Parts: sequence; structure tokens; C-alpha cells
Amino acid sequence: MPIFCEKRQLVMPGDLLAEGDYSAGDNTYRENNKIYATRVGLADYDKRGLYVVALKAFYIPNVGDLVIGKVVEVGFGNWTLDIRAPYLATLRASDALDRPFKPQQDDLPSIFDVGDLVLAKIVAYDRTQDPLLTVREEGLGKITKGQIIEIAPTKIPRVIGRKGSMISMLKKETVCQITVGQNGSILVKGNTSEDERLAIMAIRKIEQEAHTSGLTDRVTEMIRKEKGGVGNVPESK
Repeated sequence: MPIFCEKRQLVMPGDLLAEGDYSAGDNTYRENNKIYATRVGLADYDKRGLYVVALKAFYIPNVGDLVIGKVVEVGFGNWTLDIRAPYLATLRASDALDRPFKPQQDDLPSIFDVGDLVLAKIVAYDRTQDPLLTVREEGLGKITKGQIIEIAPTKIPRVIGRKGSMISMLKKETVCQITVGQNGSILVKGNTSEDERLAIMAIRKIEQEAHTSGLTDRVTEMIRKEKGGVGNVPESK
């Protein structure tokens, strides 16, 4: 039962990935006992079967995801946010206040106004309704400091890395607080603008070279060189 692609190999729609008793995962389809790609992306496989990680795709909300959204409308008892998905998201006043919402007293624009950036979590979503958000957890709410960088949502797993290896390295080397939204929006907060610049430069490199191996070492080396240190590290296989 041969597999005709290597892990993280760039594939095109219609490319033959494997033949035999494998499961057809995301962005693939089965025909006559063969599995083909349906999207441009990186081929991968595990015990579950074969799948393709699309290089360009919309963000599809999932319950529990951390996202960074922009307020586009203030309603009577809620806010509407753009979270870089095909659907707008709703943040209800009851999911933003630590007490019951009182329309006669609570001025919603004074809490979040149009144009504000908000760090929130998705608490409900299905195909019949837009995503619902909450900011009633520690660390969530209006973003007032730092810089926002936007990348393709499909590159977020690469920014995080296996078991958080990449994001841990970025935080350590740049001395920045980095909050990753699953929708491709990333908040970078550093002690200095130079620290933030380094972090953003590193994230851009990850986005551009997400399909390559040994990336963590190359990004580490780049940061250290930018900081003026020697910092040469061996390339991973």
C-alpha cells in the first residue's frame, strides 16, 4: 500500500497521494482505492490517514479558540466583531460584564467601540448561527498595548510548533509576550519597540517558510544575529 508523497511535501489539486487502505482526511478524496489532494497545501499522514494542510484558507471557528477581533458594530445589547472568518462574531453584553446587563445604565461604546481590537474566546458556534464570544476570562478583553500581526490562519500551527516549541522559543529569544489567535491574528507586546520588531520579523519568516524543515533553528539564529549575538545553532534535519 504505497504512499506517493513525503511528509510536508507541497502538493496540488489532483495529485496522487497514496493507494490502498488509507483514510482520506482533510482536503483529500478517495477514488478507485486511491487518495488524491483537493487543495494546494502540504501533504501529511499519521495513524488516522492522509490529509493536506491547505496553504490558503479562511479561518473556520471552533469552540474554545482564542481569537483577536475588531469591533465593527455596537448593538443594543451586544457587539459584532470581524474575526477574519466567513462569518461575523457576536459578543453579548452578558459575556463581557461581570454583572447583569442594564440597558438603562450600561453604555456599551464606553466598553468596546467600533474599531477596538478585542481578545476573546469562542464559546459557541454551529452552522446555524454566528460564533458567540466571551471575554469573561482572565487575560481577555480590549487590547490597548502592543502590535497586531496578521498571517494566514493555516500557518498558526507552525508558529506554535510541536508541543509549543516554536512559540516558546519566540517568547524567550525576543523577550515578548506573544498571544496567538487561531484566526491568524497575533498580539506582540514587548518592553521595547525593537523587541516587538524582532518578534514580528521572526513570525513573518515562519509564515514564509512554514513548509520547510529546520525552521526553529533558522529563526533562532536570525533573532540572535539581529540582536548582535553569535548564536549559531545547528540546522535540524
